[in-house]
Amino acid sequence: MNPWQLSERWRIGLGTTVILLTYVALIAAKPTSAHGVGGPAALLALGGYGIGAMLIISGAMARLPTTTLTLLPVAITVNIVMGKIVYFSGLPLQLDAIGTVLVGVVAGPAAGAATGALTSILVGMTITPGALPYAVTAAAVGFVAGALARLGWFRRKPTALAGGALIGVVAGVISAPITTFVFGNAGGSVGQSALIATFQAYGDGMLRAASLQGLAADPLDKALTVALALTILARLPAGFVQRFSFAREHHVLNTYAPAAGKAGVA
Repeated sequence: MNPWQLSERWRIGLGTTVILLTYVALIAAKPTSAHGVGGPAALLALGGYGIGAMLIISGAMARLPTTTLTLLPVAITVNIVMGKIVYFSGLPLQLDAIGTVLVGVVAGPAAGAATGALTSILVGMTITPGALPYAVTAAAVGFVAGALARLGWFRRKPTALAGGALIGVVAGVISAPITTFVFGNAGGSVGQSALIATFQAYGDGMLRAASLQGLAADPLDKALTVALALTILARLPAGFVQRFSFAREHHVLNTYAPAAGKAGVA
């Protein structure tokens, strides 16, 4: 059966399975060059993660209502602008998923995954080709944000920040094989590359150094990302969040009525 003819739910499930199998295979594989770039490992990362991300996007987009679809271009623009500002600052952070988290919180895991993956694909095709393999990481960020919103993690500041850190751990773990096997630990901003080089200087292998960099920087990055996304939501008109059925059904934010009459996180 043609995988593109499967139902939306099955496409998302199949894409997730392909990504998980690719990750396991990459961990078990060995780089074919002294620098860890190229060869079967890089092809496996590009192919497996790329196909998995496209399956998830195709399944997610077919499930999104018009209200959510109209939000995606704005969220993607926020991702790109903030990501580029931070990239050129040289900090070991990204802050390129604020729109992704925002969509995930108000519209659910599928919408968040689609926003993240589409951002990476658009950036990869127009600005920075190196962003393409990270579409799977961006999709995971949006998916986990939506899943945590469903569980009510963003109703209070402490759990919201903890959720952001958890999203960062997931992002760091998924990104490490891409950074190692596709880019030889030379991808990302100057700050990220410097942090990886520091871990390698202390004797860590390539994959371990990339993983430690992700686990050191990504939880902070995603905690800040969540804080900024929720700050934006708190300053939008009071009825904005209620336009989304996912947000209404799962009460994703703890709404209150201060003098300004806006929704936010207590």
